[in-house]
Amino acid sequence: MSFLPLLPRRFMDQGLACYKTLCLAAGIVMLSLHGYAQGIRGTLQDETGKPLPYATIFVRQIGTGTTSNENGLYEVALDSGHYEIVYQYLGYETAVRIIDVDKSFREVNVSLKPQATVLPTVVVQDGKEDPAYTIMRKAIAKAKYHTQQLDGYSARVYIKGAGKLKDYPWLAKRTLQKEGIEKGRVYISESVSDVKYTRPKKFEEKVISIRSDGKDNNTSPNQYIFGSFYESEVAETVSPLSPRAFSYYKFEYLGTFQDRDYAVSRIKVIPRVKGDNVVDGVINIVEDWWSIHSMDIHTTRLGIDIYIKAVYAPIEDKAWLPVSHQFRIDGKVFGFEFEYKYLATVSDYKIKLNPALYVETDKMEVIDEKIQKQEARQAKTTAPRRQPDNAKQLQERLQSGKEITRKELKTIMKDYEKQELRQQKEPEVLSETLFEIDSGAFKKDSTYWASMRPVPLTPEEVKGYQKSDSTAEIEARKDAGDTLKQSKHAGFQPWDLLIGDTYKVAKHSNIKIHFPMPGFNTVEGWNLVYKVSFGTILQDTNKTRLSITPAFRYAFSRKVASGNLKFALRNKVYRFEVEGGRYVRQYNADQPILPIVNDFMTLLLEENLMKLYERRYVDVLYRRNLSDFVSVEGTASWQRRHMLQNTTNYKWIDRKSIEDYTSNIPVNSELLDTSFPDHEALTASVSVVTRPWLKYRIRNRQRNEVENSSPTLSLTYRKGISDVLGSDVDFDQLEVGAKHQIAIGVRGRLHFAVRAGTFLNDRRMYFMDYKHFLGNRTPFSTTDPVGSFRLLDYYTYSTPDRYLAGNVYYQFRRFLVTSFPFVRMMGIRENIFVNYLATPTSKNYTEVGYSIDGILRFFRLEGAVSFQDGQYHDYGFRVGIASYLTVNFSDN
Repeated sequence: MSFLPLLPRRFMDQGLACYKTLCLAAGIVMLSLHGYAQGIRGTLQDETGKPLPYATIFVRQIGTGTTSNENGLYEVALDSGHYEIVYQYLGYETAVRIIDVDKSFREVNVSLKPQATVLPTVVVQDGKEDPAYTIMRKAIAKAKYHTQQLDGYSARVYIKGAGKLKDYPWLAKRTLQKEGIEKGRVYISESVSDVKYTRPKKFEEKVISIRSDGKDNNTSPNQYIFGSFYESEVAETVSPLSPRAFSYYKFEYLGTFQDRDYAVSRIKVIPRVKGDNVVDGVINIVEDWWSIHSMDIHTTRLGIDIYIKAVYAPIEDKAWLPVSHQFRIDGKVFGFEFEYKYLATVSDYKIKLNPALYVETDKMEVIDEKIQKQEARQAKTTAPRRQPDNAKQLQERLQSGKEITRKELKTIMKDYEKQELRQQKEPEVLSETLFEIDSGAFKKDSTYWASMRPVPLTPEEVKGYQKSDSTAEIEARKDAGDTLKQSKHAGFQPWDLLIGDTYKVAKHSNIKIHFPMPGFNTVEGWNLVYKVSFGTILQDTNKTRLSITPAFRYAFSRKVASGNLKFALRNKVYRFEVEGGRYVRQYNADQPILPIVNDFMTLLLEENLMKLYERRYVDVLYRRNLSDFVSVEGTASWQRRHMLQNTTNYKWIDRKSIEDYTSNIPVNSELLDTSFPDHEALTASVSVVTRPWLKYRIRNRQRNEVENSSPTLSLTYRKGISDVLGSDVDFDQLEVGAKHQIAIGVRGRLHFAVRAGTFLNDRRMYFMDYKHFLGNRTPFSTTDPVGSFRLLDYYTYSTPDRYLAGNVYYQFRRFLVTSFPFVRMMGIRENIFVNYLATPTSKNYTEVGYSIDGILRFFRLEGAVSFQDGQYHDYGFRVGIASYLTVNFSDN
C-alpha cells in the first residue's frame, strides 16, 4: 500500500513567503552540530566507481528508509546500536551490511554489482503463454489482500523536490526576470511529515517542517504517492495489478533474481495502446508473497513525461511497503520547457496487522487455475467451506493450508470488502484525509534541516538555496523600510477604469472593477458593459460568501442606458440570489450564442443570429442541498417584456449578396409569428436534482465529490402564473433529464445526456416561454459538447408541446489519427457523437459527427452531418473552444 504525502504547490508558495523572514545560521554551527551526531554516511557506487544516484538505504531494525543524493552520497542518523543496513538500486544486487553505531558517524562506502538475472528452465515457445502471465495473475489475485492486510501504520516522510526551467519563449523573458525566475536555476522544496493510516480509508498527515525557494508549477506527483498500485487506478492511470490489467497491458517475463532470501521476478509491462492513463516499464514481483518488490515505470499526461521509481521493503517481514519514491517530470508546454525531480523517503514504520486476514507467507500459496489445473482441483476438494460473513472463519480459511486458487482468493476478498462496507457508517466515502501544518513548520532554521535531512543536498541545490537566502534578505529589508524598498501599487489608479483591477479592502473582502466589455448587435449597435463587484466572507466556519454586482450597459444605436444589480449569498449548503433591473436577454435563457461570437458573425459575416428582447425584471433563486445526494432549487421571476427591432445596418465587411441584416424576430416552425406586444409575466419553477450513487473523498472534514461516480437525474416543473401582478402568461411544463459518463473498458469513454418533457397546458404563452434547445449556426462551438447541437437552428424547432433531446458522445482511446502513438502522447483524442431531437415539427432531427479534441490543449475540430427522417439535410465544420476559456465572455 502507498498513502504517502508530497508537498503541494500552495505550501511551496507559503514556504517561500515565510522563508523570506529567515536568516541562515553560520556554517560553523552546522559543523559543530555534526560533531555531536552519530550514524552512518558514505557513498554508493557501481563496480567501476560511478556514483549511484537515488539508491535506497533501508535500516531493517527500525523500518527506516532513505536514499542517496544525485552524487551517490547518503547519510543516516542512528542511535547507538547494532543494525542491519540494506542497500538497493534497481538493476543491481542488494547489499547488506551489519553495522555497530557508537558516538560518531561511521563511514560506510558500498559498491553494488549488476543484478544477476536467472532465466528459468521454462522456455516460451510458439503458441505457449509467457510465464509472466501466471505471475501477474497471482499478483493481481492477491492485490486486494495487500490493500486490506494492515489495520494501520504510522511513519515519518521526508520529501524533496528540485525543479528548473530549462527554456522559455523570449516573449516571457522580461516577465520572468521581474518575478526572479532564472533559466537553469534549481528551485528546491523540502518537507517532513508524520503520517498515519487507519484502514479502510483514513489518512492523517501532520507537516512538521517546510522549506521552499520556489514553485512546483503544478507538477507535484501527489496523486501517485497518495494512491496504491494495488488499486485498480492510480491518478487515473490503470495499474498493472488492476483486475482489468490484461485488457490494457501485455506482459513479458525477463527472469528472476535473488534479493536476500526472496526470489523476485522481473516483469516487463507493455501497453497494448500507448498514451495517457497507462504505464510502461518494469515491475518486480516477490514470488510466494506476490507483492511489489520495486518498479521502474513511465507514463504520460497530456504530453508530459512522468518517470517513477519505487523500492519496497518487508516491514517486520510481514508486509512489503514503499520506503522510497523517485519521480522525474519532463515537459514542454507553449514553449516553456521544465524538469522536476522529487524524492520521498519513509522512516520509522510502525505497522498493525489486520487479524482477520493476516497469514504467514509460507501458509498461502496462490494457484493459477489456468496453468496448475491439477493443483486447483485438489485445492477445491480440500478447502473448508467458506463463511465470509465471519472474520474468524475467514482467517481460518486463509490459514488452513498452503494452497488456495486465485479465483477463490478474489471471491474471499470481495466478500470481505462487502461485509466491511455494510458495517461502515458512510459507505459512500472512498477516503478521508486529515491534513495539518504545525505552527512552527515554516520557522525551522538551517541547523534543524542539517540534522533532519536524510538526503544530502547536491552542490547545485545548495547554490539554489543560497540564491533564495540572498533574495529573502533583500525582501526582508524592503519590508522593514530599507532604502531599497520600491513603490508598490497602493490602491485605485485612474487607468484602472479602463483596464480593470481588484482591491483588497479587508481581510476577507475585495472590490473588483471588471474589464469593460464592448460588443455589437443589430438592435443596440455598439454597446458597452461595465461591471463592479464586491465580495466578502461573512462566516469563516461555513464559508458563507456575499457578493454584490452592479452592471451598467449603454446601447449607442438605441441611445438607451440600462443595467442591473445582483445580490448573491452562498455556502456549501445553500445559494440565494436576487437580481433585478432593465436589461436585454436572448430568447433562449441558456444563452446559446456568446456575445463575442455574435460580434464576429454580424460585423464580418453579416449574420445576426442572436435574437434579443428587453425586460424589466426581478429574479429570485434559492438552491439548497437536502443531503449529499439530493438538492432542490426554486426560482421566481417577474418581468415586463418588450420586443426589440434592428436599429443599425453597420458592418465591417459589406457583402453585396446580402443587403440588410435579417429581422431580430425569431423564425419558428410551430408559431408563424413570434412577435409579441408588451406584457407582464410571472413565472416560477421547482427542480429536484439527485445523484443517488455519488461518492466522496473527505479532506479536512470537507467533502469533495468523486467526478462521474453517479449519474445526475433531474425533475423540473415550471409554471406561468396568470392574473397575479398583472401576469399575462398561463402554462405548465414538466421535464425529466439524465446525464452521465461511463468508462467502456479499454475502448474509451461514453458520455450521454437526455431530456424529455411536455407542456401540460399552453393557454397563454409567448415565444420566450417555449422550450428552446442549444443550437448552433456559427463556425464556433462554445457550449457543452454533451447536451448541445452543432448544426441545429436556434429557434426553428422550439416548442410548446412534447419534446425529446438526446446526446451521445463517445471518446476513443485509439481510432484513426490516434492510432499513431505520438499523436496520443500529445493529448489528442478522437470522438464520435450523435445528437437527436424530436418535436412535433423536427422530423426526427439527427446529427452524426466526428471530432478531434485536445488541440493545443484548448480546442477541438468537429465535422457533422444532419438528417431529417433519415434524409440528408445539412453539413458543417466547427471549432470547439473549452468552456473555461469562454466563461468571461458570457455577458450579453
